[in-house]
Amino acid sequence: MKAAAFAYARATSVMNALELLGAHGDRAKVLSGGQSLMPAMNLRLISPELIIDIGELAELRGIAVSGSIIRIGALTRHVDLLKSPDIAAHAPLLTEAIAHVAHPAIRNRGTIGGSLAHADPASELPACMVALNATIIVRGQGGERRVAAEDFFKGIYETDLSAQELLISVELPVAGKNSRHFFHEFARRHGDYAIAGLAAQAIVEKDAFTDLRLVFFAVGDRPVLARAATNLVNVTITPPVLATASAALGEDLDPQDDQQASASMRRHLAKVLLARGASALLGRPDLNAGGRA
Repeated sequence: MKAAAFAYARATSVMNALELLGAHGDRAKVLSGGQSLMPAMNLRLISPELIIDIGELAELRGIAVSGSIIRIGALTRHVDLLKSPDIAAHAPLLTEAIAHVAHPAIRNRGTIGGSLAHADPASELPACMVALNATIIVRGQGGERRVAAEDFFKGIYETDLSAQELLISVELPVAGKNSRHFFHEFARRHGDYAIAGLAAQAIVEKDAFTDLRLVFFAVGDRPVLARAATNLVNVTITPPVLATASAALGEDLDPQDDQQASASMRRHLAKVLLARGASALLGRPDLNAGGRA
């Protein structure tokens, strides 16, 4: 199939893009990398009247470290994140996760802003943003707003971004002392959408978690920041403690059945990921004795 007829405008600046969005609202769609938008249009899942191309706005591209903050422009491509020494040094969770995003052809064109605005619940980057306690910066004609990543994602393909706003950048805290990360996903083939995945960021001191953010993806309608993690903070992690957290995790999740997997399979895989993640973050192989898929 081919997309329905549409008008096209190439934005010359962020303000120009915002003016176009203000005039056309939800009848327009923003084109950045196009790796999700164009297939959806070709399948006629969406039929916007106007495409606003922001791909040439250099001001929305780039990675910068300032003090304790990493700022990433919305048009920064996946491949740039993957190759960035700043990301590898200060947000290694992101480097590891990007390698799981689709295939090189997609990573060469796809952008971080496009991925976050698309808000696919099986996508790696939204989960990473929540795990890293990121702030997402959006701009409308009335000015900028700063939204915590865990508040940005509202549901399947749904975010806090209004039809008149543009995602400008994201800000991540630089990984601190004793920071550790974990990333793993189960997929039928490398590059396929995840059946279940976990992005985790932790602070480990004296073989215990003093901070832990476990964010599961592909097991709900958005990234799930697991409340079960609170059972693992500032305690000695033993198999019984981990079992209690695993039971609590079951209450956190509300996976759905689909052609990829059943809800019960996704719930089981999430518990496997919890055991693997805790084991890897603490360097405790004994904790993963039952963590088999």
